[in-house]
Amino acid sequence: MSTSPINKSESPSLASIDQKNALERQRQEEEKKRRQKEAELRILEEETARRIEEAIRKKVEESLNSEEIKLEIQRRIEEGHKKLLDEVAAQLEKEKEAALIEARQKVEQERKEREELDKMLEDNQRIVEEAQRREALEQQQKELERCLELERIQKQKEEAMRRKKMWEEEEKANQMKLLGKNKSRPKLSFAIGLK
Repeated sequence: MSTSPINKSESPSLASIDQKNALERQRQEEEKKRRQKEAELRILEEETARRIEEAIRKKVEESLNSEEIKLEIQRRIEEGHKKLLDEVAAQLEKEKEAALIEARQKVEQERKEREELDKMLEDNQRIVEEAQRREALEQQQKELERCLELERIQKQKEEAMRRKKMWEEEEKANQMKLLGKNKSRPKLSFAIGLK
């Protein structure tokens, strides 16, 4: 009599546990199926991607091995080679032009420097010649002044000598007159004395 209520209370509990276990097993089974499906999908995607990649690779290899692609590649290589040669030639031409411009500028600079040096030498030569000419003129002027001074002194001497001579002649003439008078007087007096 006392065990009957206990059995009645345990039976619903066991049923509930069994139900929970069944649900857990079902959930686990579904999770397992889901994971398996995901794995199969992943394998399928990888296989599909590998097959696509292989197909693309084969297509590329076939395209690369085709005569048309080979010709196109060869054409592009030749175009690239020609473009490179043209660029190198253009660069060389540019460098050559720059070198020519630099050489012209150097020649022009040297010409200007030479002209400046020649002008400086000419100016120096002109200054020296001008100084020499001025010195020669001054020397010539001094010589002329000295000659004029000597000529003036000579003229003064000649004038002095001429005046002296004239004075001496006048003195002599005066003395002669005086002497002449003196001689005439004694003669007269002598003549008178004789008479």
